[in-house]
Amino acid sequence: MDGKALVVRTVEEKREQIVSLSDRVFEFAEIGFREFKTAALYKEVLEQEGFSVTMGIAGMPTAFTASYGEGKPVIGLLAEYDALPELSQEGGCTVRKPAAGDNPDGHGCGHNLLGAGTFAAALAMKAYLMENPGKGTVILFGCPSEEKGNGKTIMAREGIFADVDAALTWHPDCVNEVITYSTLANVSVFFRFKGVTSHAAAAPEQGRSALDAAELMSVGVNYLREHIIPEARIHYAYRDVGGIAPNVVQGHSCVHYYIRAPKAWQVQEIYKRVVDVAEGAAKMTGTEMTYELYGGLSDYIPNPTVSAVLQEAFEEIGAPAFDAEDFALAKRFLTETSTAEELEAKKVQIRKRFGAEREAEILERPLHTEVAPLAWNGGIEAGSTDVGDASYVMPTAQLTAATSTFGTAAHTWQMAAHGNTEIAHKAMLTAGEAMALAGIRLLERPELLKKAHEEWLAETGGTYDCPIPKEIGPRLTE
Repeated sequence: MDGKALVVRTVEEKREQIVSLSDRVFEFAEIGFREFKTAALYKEVLEQEGFSVTMGIAGMPTAFTASYGEGKPVIGLLAEYDALPELSQEGGCTVRKPAAGDNPDGHGCGHNLLGAGTFAAALAMKAYLMENPGKGTVILFGCPSEEKGNGKTIMAREGIFADVDAALTWHPDCVNEVITYSTLANVSVFFRFKGVTSHAAAAPEQGRSALDAAELMSVGVNYLREHIIPEARIHYAYRDVGGIAPNVVQGHSCVHYYIRAPKAWQVQEIYKRVVDVAEGAAKMTGTEMTYELYGGLSDYIPNPTVSAVLQEAFEEIGAPAFDAEDFALAKRFLTETSTAEELEAKKVQIRKRFGAEREAEILERPLHTEVAPLAWNGGIEAGSTDVGDASYVMPTAQLTAATSTFGTAAHTWQMAAHGNTEIAHKAMLTAGEAMALAGIRLLERPELLKKAHEEWLAETGGTYDCPIPKEIGPRLTE
């Protein structure tokens, strides 16, 4: 049996189990580092399928590895399964309606699908290895807290991926494509100022305002923006303004900064300058400043060879096979969850991607039914992901599959509402099949892995400077 036939047959035979896993995780909707029921379920189903499971890796109770096979090559599959705060949503519903129960959180980024899709790929690769013993090993990596806690960053730092020859993953989206763009690296930092309280009217000279320090820091950072690369982003939120009484000189404040740039080394340079600004604000106000690095991510480096193999596999599997009911639901999502302004913006997106001549067709059937061609244009996605840190320690490729209506934004209730529909299930299974077929091709052609390793080495120099220092562990209780 050829690789495609084996993959499709295996995923179809296991369809009910894969979909059930995704839907149960959708219902659990556990946020980062608290995915306890989710991780326990993965352990159960993976052990039932004959994988060797190790829980609690890299100091994270909800992180795991699940391996099958022996020896080299080793192909890794990266699973995510954390939800987002305050995005509880009933599935398949085109109005904002939280799911039943008391849990306020929901899968607004589709990670219930992401993890289950990689599970599908692992099952199909296992079926191949059962028929071809000695061909290598597949490892499903359970990666917690992508949304807030940088699980893969910590796993990369701790050497969890050290023996992997190539890694594959995917992400729910509204298009079918292999990702060739990079993402922004970032650091997340808390700046705290300590001042001296006093009566703001009777004795202002005795006070040293921590709130003034935070505000002056913001002014300084705004001036700094002119003198950093235009692709960089600096944004912030006040976490502590020192109180609510205007007649008190505030003695404490805290502001949370994100610093992003296309490359990790650029982030580190800008980070040092932001620290200088904070120190200057403290000196101007006579306050004390401390800062704490909360987390960080590296930019994503798509590997050309592994991406090409994944593209070939995706094209061979084909786009998700949506039916009339799927298109009807997607049209409802498009028209019933968009304001007039949002719908116009989506029409612009449709014309830009598909051409004006296809606008009416896409509006009537707003699901992506093709696999986009592989396009290396040096693009940079404005968001960030800890898949970037994985790509710094092993050749990595990822795809997106159309689990949602065209124009649906991530981190929204609309994305969550797609999460247990047949639209999402079909795209998830397709993604699993494509990753599995790509993984099998890599096992069969070690010369491709050698080329991928050479590309990775040329891009990274074989070094990885983790943006989270060794002394900072996972934020398990925050």
